[in-house]
Amino acid sequence: MKELVETLAKALVDDVEEVKVTSREENDVLILELHVASPDMGKIIGKQGRIARAIRTVVRAAAVRKDKKVIVDIVQ
Repeated sequence: MKELVETLAKALVDDVEEVKVTSREENDVLILELHVASPDMGKIIGKQGRIARAIRTVVRAAAVRKDKKVIVDIVQ
């Protein structure tokens, strides 16, 4: 899951080196935190949050196949 989020984010941003994904697990829920550079934050969120919603949807769909619950947080 971590690699999936990282790959999607790197395809969207200009500063690829600043993309970092950290993961932690709480109560059977995998929480992925996506860190990007400040100028790239708008590219990750998108207009009205559409890109962020799409990233979360793709990750959630991949997680269903592995019987996991995943939350993607976008952090500055």
